[in-house]
Amino acid sequence: MSPRRIRSTMAAAASALVVLAGALMSTDSASGVVPPPPAGWTQVFADDFTGPADTLPSGANWIIDTGHSYPGGPGNWGTGEIQNYTANPSNVSLDGAGNLRITPLRDGAGTWTSARIETQRTDFKPPDNGVLRIEARIQMPNVTGSAALGYWPAFWALGGPYRGNWWNWPGIGEFDIMENVNGINAVWGVLHCGVNPGGPCNETTGIAANRACPGASCQSAFHTYRFEWDRSVAPNQLRWYVDGTQFHQVGQNQVDAGTWTAMTGHGGYFVLLNLAIGGAFPNALGGQTPTAATVPGRPLLADYVAVWSRGGGTTPPSSTTTTPPTGGGGDAYSTLQAEAFQAQNGVSVEATTDSGGGQDIGSLANGDWALYRGIDFGTSAAHQFVARAASGAAGGVSGLVEVRLDSVSNAPIGSFAVANTGGWQSWRTIPANISAVTGTHDVYVTFTSGQPADFVNLNWFTFGH
Repeated sequence: MSPRRIRSTMAAAASALVVLAGALMSTDSASGVVPPPPAGWTQVFADDFTGPADTLPSGANWIIDTGHSYPGGPGNWGTGEIQNYTANPSNVSLDGAGNLRITPLRDGAGTWTSARIETQRTDFKPPDNGVLRIEARIQMPNVTGSAALGYWPAFWALGGPYRGNWWNWPGIGEFDIMENVNGINAVWGVLHCGVNPGGPCNETTGIAANRACPGASCQSAFHTYRFEWDRSVAPNQLRWYVDGTQFHQVGQNQVDAGTWTAMTGHGGYFVLLNLAIGGAFPNALGGQTPTAATVPGRPLLADYVAVWSRGGGTTPPSSTTTTPPTGGGGDAYSTLQAEAFQAQNGVSVEATTDSGGGQDIGSLANGDWALYRGIDFGTSAAHQFVARAASGAAGGVSGLVEVRLDSVSNAPIGSFAVANTGGWQSWRTIPANISAVTGTHDVYVTFTSGQPADFVNLNWFTFGH
């Protein structure tokens, strides 16, 4: 839910993608607690909204926005929404059962009120070479059809420099983690960036995707909505999930360097939850909203909001997972492009002149590595590793290209030695024997040398039986 935008173009296109699926089911319950950090992650913020019923959310964690705009900012929050935001517990409060409740109300004169909160903190950002994860467990307002016209719940993040400026959107960046309108069984994920109108994020539309909620509808049950900002891969990635299933991704290479720096180079983001009524997005999918048929009083329920980070520095956490982790996956017996890693240390990516073009990873020296998550070896054991390598190393400089499974610190299961092949783009296909491997593993390709100098480039690799 951007500070200001007209979204008819995005909404009209996205409406074709919406799957109106999922029978209405009884409301799921709150879990009451923030889940523990996933393996390898560190919690940096959390609120489980535990407290007495009809009390406001923690003032240490949240700011409650009021009125029809920020002071001096664009009117109607820049989106055309019509409600007045308040700090009244009838609009925003804990429900006593472990949820935050944001309830839109309409008085006898037809005036709508609702609520919007944002974190006090504006510094949510992944560490260098790490990953940030923003997550909430939410039940959208349980209302559909004509009774839902104008409902616009959202869980999102805005670049910190927006606070106090109010006019630098979309350059400072916006991550819409969960948006929904008019009671449609779908979640939208959107990136806003660059300039308005137009620019690399096609404003005011943004770069968007949507899908139906898995299983029970978005309105009838709690679902988990997650956003990840991954600085451990090159190019960096932004990813959107519902109930652990990825449905949207934007890469650093999809926008120009200046735009990417403007939205990622500042001190971080703040997180928001709100329930708007009317505005450009619901109007684009439902005509002028709300209508006389729109029913007030159907709340957004948030079980928790949490922010975690992972990695940073030069070494990722060890993993013993046996299923393809987030952002990875692949067939061990296909051609695995070396530049398609999910994490790395000391690795750079460059254009290659090898057959087929594309990119390779280069500047590889002792201690460097690249990680490929969730590689499936199947049930018939692999016994061979084959890689496409090149080297322009000076005389006397050589090293090993090694394969390790599930942790960069585990012993290699196989390796081959390489020295000068005639140049950094003079490619050779080199085989090596490996210990028998079955199942699904994280694959680390590591580089070991007795000299500190670069000794090899890698274009692709594969495994064989």
